Amino acid sequence: MSAGITHLNRQYELLQKEYQYEKESFQKQTELRGIPSKVKRGICWYPIHVGRSYYNSLNQLVTEIERTEDLDVEHNFEPGRPVCLFTQHFDGTLRFLSFIATVSYAEENRMVITLPGVEALTEIGTAERLGIQLYFDEYTYRLMFESLKQVIHAKEGRLAELRDICHGTLPTSAFQFGDIRFPWLNESQEKAVNKVLRAKDVAIVHGPPGTGKTTTLVEAIHETLRRESQVLVCAQSNMAVDWISEKLVDRGISVLRIGNPTRVNDKMLSFTYERKFEAHPDYPTLWGIRKAIRELQQQRKRGQGEKWHQKISSLRDRATELEIRINADLMDEARVITSTLTGSANRILAGTRFATLFIDEAAQALEAACWIAIRKADRIILAGDHQQLPPTIKCVEAARGGLDHTLMQTIVARHPEVVSLLNVQYRMNEEIMKFSSDWFYQGKLKAAPEVKYRGILDYDTPMEWIDTEESDCHEEYVCLTAGRINKAEADLTLAHLQNYINRIGKHRILEERIDFGIISPYKAQVQYLRQAIKREPFFKPFRHLFSVNTVDGFQGQERDVILISLVRNNEEGQIGFLNDLRRMNVAITRARMKLIILGNVPTLTRHPFYKRLYEHITKQGAE
Repeated sequence: MSAGITHLNRQYELLQKEYQYEKESFQKQTELRGIPSKVKRGICWYPIHVGRSYYNSLNQLVTEIERTEDLDVEHNFEPGRPVCLFTQHFDGTLRFLSFIATVSYAEENRMVITLPGVEALTEIGTAERLGIQLYFDEYTYRLMFESLKQVIHAKEGRLAELRDICHGTLPTSAFQFGDIRFPWLNESQEKAVNKVLRAKDVAIVHGPPGTGKTTTLVEAIHETLRRESQVLVCAQSNMAVDWISEKLVDRGISVLRIGNPTRVNDKMLSFTYERKFEAHPDYPTLWGIRKAIRELQQQRKRGQGEKWHQKISSLRDRATELEIRINADLMDEARVITSTLTGSANRILAGTRFATLFIDEAAQALEAACWIAIRKADRIILAGDHQQLPPTIKCVEAARGGLDHTLMQTIVARHPEVVSLLNVQYRMNEEIMKFSSDWFYQGKLKAAPEVKYRGILDYDTPMEWIDTEESDCHEEYVCLTAGRINKAEADLTLAHLQNYINRIGKHRILEERIDFGIISPYKAQVQYLRQAIKREPFFKPFRHLFSVNTVDGFQGQERDVILISLVRNNEEGQIGFLNDLRRMNVAITRARMKLIILGNVPTLTRHPFYKRLYEHITKQGAE
């Protein structure tokens, strides 16, 4: 048995542990936790208002849902996730409705869900005091298990070759041709695009913060399309798929987005499968046939004769014929198909193969999820940064066993020859970049001249650490949100934010639209900070320039000024979640011009990372 197969068998076992853990956790949350706890965790809305219901262009019955309370709580509803509805009796007991629905798209306080049929709509219509919560996602796990099995048991063919190449038992190979010049790219970006074009099997674009990974990836896709008629582009999250899709559309590339985007606006919707399906010339005819079928079914009486069945059968055959024609036209028109990794298993793509698969944000994806899409491809291009956010693993045992070790990390270790590091960053002041570069990237990053000395105020240091030890800032554990909170530190954070706004000048901030981000690793702290900002009249004119979120919520974003509230303050030096240094790399590299960290120095500097960071900032301030 090859090392690759042994590794994948181990991944399968660890994925089963994660599956069981998550399923049991969901059951406990459903059965034991009260509604307020689930609402605060972002997995439940209660109470809800049910809006209009209708058939969408794909003939799916959907209904609109709005939450009417706890509007400031960050939620985890997103397209593709299963949900269940419930009613709460006056004695507090819950009754779950008999069906499972799927989120079609979700905004802050409104979502659209796809229902399994008219019976579900009838059940909703007769229920009172309704709520909605996330349901355990069996479908995604099933796809990952299936993909791993298929890869493990592949005896020959391209899938078996890619498995053995990725896991180092076969060498990589490349085409031989001269470099293509891209004068609008920097040297490292140009090298990365050329390495992608030459790769016969696999290539990796390693993009640290602010180095133009998306720009490079779009260029590589554009150039690949000079050689291939169509490519598949995937990412782990809907948001990442939306982002790369939008950039490809901006480049003038014909994109077909499979699955609903999270940011619902006309630009995003215009290249979705659903909107393009609706715009097809044959769609009005198809819609009329589907409407006729529904009306016939509603009018059906017992004992309907053969003539009724023949009519229904004839209409269904005609509808199927039109659907196949529309799907074929949409697929033929698109140069790029984009979807989440799970979405690549959509029935629309059944039987379709691609010469090249691009996976963006590959360092955030479980290996099993990557293989869902790789099964459709002849070669793989991965882009991301394994020094930023890792995959989300809920079972500690599975994470420690290596489930969080991604396919990208494996290939980087086994095939360094296929990796291109983007080394010029265009986001941060050099001093903010330098610490991240030294700790995570062997000092290989350099700041572009236009950002090297960027700042807001004269005689200001780009980085600042506010020691909260003297301010009586003690952390608390909040059971309701299963997180840490440090209210005194949050108040101190906002005091420093107010002070910095006054130093810059209110008029200048509004005129230049200087924006601010406040980051904390803990949801409880984030929620407290959001409420505190809303209560404080001083911040009202600037609220549109503020973002307050967890580290994960800031992935891929940047702000002029970033404040980080680290929360932890205890005599034992326990820092818990802050041990995940990749998340801290994300947090500190969101800042363009000013980074302010608030944290207890004695607690945090027991860890060598925070000790080095504190020394870096202190030395910078003394110069």
